[in-house]
Amino acid sequence: MQKFTTLTGIAAPMPLVNIDTDMIIPKQFLKTIQRSGLGKNLFDEMRYTEGGEEIPDFVLNQPAYRTAEILVAGDNFGCGSSREHAPWALLDFGIRCVISTSFADIFYNNCFKNGILPITLPPETVALLMADARKGANARMTVDLAAQTVTASDGQSFAFEVDPFRKHCLLNGLDDIGLTLEKAASIDAFERKTAAIRPWA
Repeated sequence: MQKFTTLTGIAAPMPLVNIDTDMIIPKQFLKTIQRSGLGKNLFDEMRYTEGGEEIPDFVLNQPAYRTAEILVAGDNFGCGSSREHAPWALLDFGIRCVISTSFADIFYNNCFKNGILPITLPPETVALLMADARKGANARMTVDLAAQTVTASDGQSFAFEVDPFRKHCLLNGLDDIGLTLEKAASIDAFERKTAAIRPWA
């Protein structure tokens, strides 16, 4: 998993509330078990017409936000079914951080497991960051995980809370497999000991 330390990038404003996982990646794209390739279908039903043409008004289709790495979203982001494809699609598009007033629990947990930092901030702070994101590509935000701050393009800085263990995992690029591999030496030693004691096992 890619490490998350400091991210400076374009933030796309998406003030809709209750954006569910089916809106993030519709059900017809869940057949794959590959984590790559889903970015083109992120927010598919909002980004494209039924004929596959881009909808110009949708934020990620606008030139200023095509390379957005931060999403400033409305309340209750990631609600709905517990599909891990949702963070896969966000990450494959290039989104590394989502800022909202609240997240659905399963989506929130899945973000950390896939290298995305979900940040919860008070409504008034999210409103300020939403307004900053509306300035376009020249207004870049900086997210510093070590310092636990979000800095707007005008220099205003806002502190956020994050679980220390999840912070450690993101800073070091550790998903569940990575955490297990950290114990590889101990696991190997246990296996050798077990093989010597119970060679038939």
